[in-house]
Amino acid sequence: MTLTPSAEPIHPPQLHDQAPEFQARTTMGMRALSDYRGQWLLFFSHPADFTPVCASEFIAFAHAADRFAALDCALLALSVDSLYSHLAWLRSIKMQFGVEIPFPVIEDPSMVIARSYGMIAPHAPDTALIRAVFVIDPIGVVRSILWYPMTTGRNIDELLRLVTALKTSDAHHVSTPAGWRPGDDVIMPPPQSAEGLYAPTGPGQDWYYRTGPLPTTPALKAKRA
Repeated sequence: MTLTPSAEPIHPPQLHDQAPEFQARTTMGMRALSDYRGQWLLFFSHPADFTPVCASEFIAFAHAADRFAALDCALLALSVDSLYSHLAWLRSIKMQFGVEIPFPVIEDPSMVIARSYGMIAPHAPDTALIRAVFVIDPIGVVRSILWYPMTTGRNIDELLRLVTALKTSDAHHVSTPAGWRPGDDVIMPPPQSAEGLYAPTGPGQDWYYRTGPLPTTPALKAKRA
């Protein structure tokens, strides 16, 4: 695998940074981050092949693949194991559970990509900290980063909700409250003038916290919350 050359030292991306470019072998051929421009990407990693928590996650991601596709969000996995290890593991999942993994899995035995994303500390002796999720938007910007311990599987419904919320915020210039689901009220932008401070609001609402149904038309200019 390769990374895009840079004059700057590699450092883990933060929210709103450009995601580090790479090109690597996967279980579905060569893939580059730039291949996913124009759509959302859920880029997630796992510590090792043939591990039970990771197997449960891959099965769950496979079952939800159509739901991610409906959001125009691709799935891309990575671990530091070799391509042949990945292929053997996917075969085992298919044989044991009857589930075919429909997304590519990157091989990263040199840990170059994992380190560029901060999934592994520079001097870490193993890959114990590699269970990460990066949500990357259609222009290649990191919009969310989540970390999970080795013992805890990811909640796929929450990841779907997260991508949906990010897309909703971008399209309609709104924010989403705690526990928001599609169809729930959203948080409207605060007023931009003194006059707006005194506009009618619902019970329990104030100028800085106004909720209401999602606007029926997208905002003229998307805003990142």
